[in-house]
Parts: sequence; C-alpha cells; structure tokens
Amino acid sequence: MISLKMNKKFYPLMVTLSLFLLMYLYGSFTYTGFASPQVFLNLFIDNAFLMIVAVGMTFVILSGGIDLSVGSVIALTSMVTASLLQSSNLSAWIVIPIALLIGPILGFIMGCLIHFYNLQPFIVTLAGMFLARGLSFVISVETISIDNTFFQFAANTKIFIGEYFVSISVLIALLVVIFAIFIAHYTKFGRNVYAIGGNEQSAMLMGLPVGKTKILIYTLSGFCSSLAGVVFTFYMLSGYGLHANGLELDAIAAVVIGGTLLTGGAGYVAGSVMGVLILGVIQTLIVFEGTLSSWWTKIAIGVLLLVFILFQRISVLRGAGKKQTITQT
Repeated sequence: MISLKMNKKFYPLMVTLSLFLLMYLYGSFTYTGFASPQVFLNLFIDNAFLMIVAVGMTFVILSGGIDLSVGSVIALTSMVTASLLQSSNLSAWIVIPIALLIGPILGFIMGCLIHFYNLQPFIVTLAGMFLARGLSFVISVETISIDNTFFQFAANTKIFIGEYFVSISVLIALLVVIFAIFIAHYTKFGRNVYAIGGNEQSAMLMGLPVGKTKILIYTLSGFCSSLAGVVFTFYMLSGYGLHANGLELDAIAAVVIGGTLLTGGAGYVAGSVMGVLILGVIQTLIVFEGTLSSWWTKIAIGVLLLVFILFQRISVLRGAGKKQTITQT
C-alpha cells in the first residue's frame, strides 16, 4: 500500500501555499477582474526586487542570523547607479557591475565582523544599515533621475506570454530563485548553511567551515541586495536615499511567512517566494477594495507574521517534547 503521509518538514511550506491559494481564491470570487492572469503576473512584476532580496535573506535566516542592511543597500545601489549615469559618460554595462559590487563588499565586511569578532548579526547589520543609508545621502539628498537608454529599455520592455506580459525584472528574479534553490539543496555550501542554522556547535565539531560559510552567506545576501537595487532602478528610474525604506522588514516577513524558522536550520527558498506573493496578494486585495488605507497592508502583514511565528513556536516545542519522550523511553 502506498503511504500518502506527508513529511512534517513540508508542513510550513504547505501552510504558506494553502494561505496564498485561499487569499487568491477569495479575491477572485469577491472582485471583478481579480482572476485575470495579468493580475497574477503583476504580483511578480511589482515584487521582483523584493523576491531577490528575500532569496538572500532566506540564506541568512537559515543560518540563524539576520540582515537589516538590505533596504539601505538597495538605496545606496540606486544612488550610485543614478549618480554615475548622470555625472559621467560611462555605459550602463560599466555602471551596473560597479553598482553590483556595493552589496557584496559590505556583506563581506559584515560577515567578517560577525565571525572573527563574534558579534551579534543584529548589531552588525544595523550598523551596516545606517552606513549604507548615510552614504546614500552623502551622494545627494535629492532624487536623481535616470534617463539612460538601457535603463529606459529595461523599464519599458514587455515580454509577452500570449496576451499577457511580464517585465525583464521578473526574468531576473526567477533566474535568481532557480539558482538559489540549486545552491540551497544541491551544493555543499547549502548543506553547510542548514547545518549551521540547526546547531552551530555541532557543525564546528563535524569539521564544517563555519566561519567561511557565514562570511559567504552575508556576501551572498549583499549581492542579492545590490542586484535588487539595480532591478529597483529599472522599476523607479531614479536614485534616492529613501528608496526601499523599511524593505528589510518586508523581506524578513516574507521569509518567515514562507515557513523559514527564525532560529534557523529549516526552510525553503520556494517558501520565501510564496511569502513575497502573499504580501503582493494582500496589497492587491486592498487596491481592489478601494476603500481601505494602504496602511492596512502593514496591519495584515503584522497579523500574519505573529500567526506564523506562533505556529513555528508550537511546532518546535512539540518536536522537542517528542524527542524528550523518546529519550526517556
């Protein structure tokens, strides 16, 4: 007889997927036009940069850490990109690689501080957040518009799927997601990330390169933030020091709602993608309703975040209780 019992490690992912489907079905039955394929594709178009950030944040949280600098890195990347395009005759193909170095460099420095000096990731990345945001305003306190031909092309190009379309940013985000899933589940680095998040001391005793992996995790998160910053400039066509203000909290919320444990060691990149889509559905529902303030988005996210954290806590306590019973037996 074939067993249909699902592995318990997939429960959080299934809860996230079920929540997304329920919310999407509710919108489809309640609002005219909500079920349009273009509305669904718009969830990816409007949240492509958040999806990229959430991928990097997933690796950080899986390792038991946190990264509060991601929103500020996006702002700094947008400012560096816009200022270089405005003040020089450099090609976009030169400016973009320069901008993409910002996040990895800052992430590498933060990773080294966390590992070599045994500092708390919260404090180190908080300092990184203030540093990146401050540097953004050192460049300029005003918005810098981008009128570069390539960026205009990237912002306005539509890739049609039948009658409907997505943007170039969506393709970039999906490629990042696919690559991240491969890294997380099919490489030694990915296995090390899960091991460190599960129990760092055990990982060290097993001879795993804990320090090197930690530094690479924050470097990867920084790269995802800078790439999201470039994608964000495609979306906004400007650089500004207040761009992506508070985005780090949205990224953390998406990862947690996606089923990744805040304590680390368990979670999936695909779950974080679903978490981003849930945030997008909430925003879309509020837009279709038309009578609610946009602040209801934050309220709904806060409620969902508390529910998922409670769900995680109950799951962890139940698992610990079963282990204790087995040990006593």
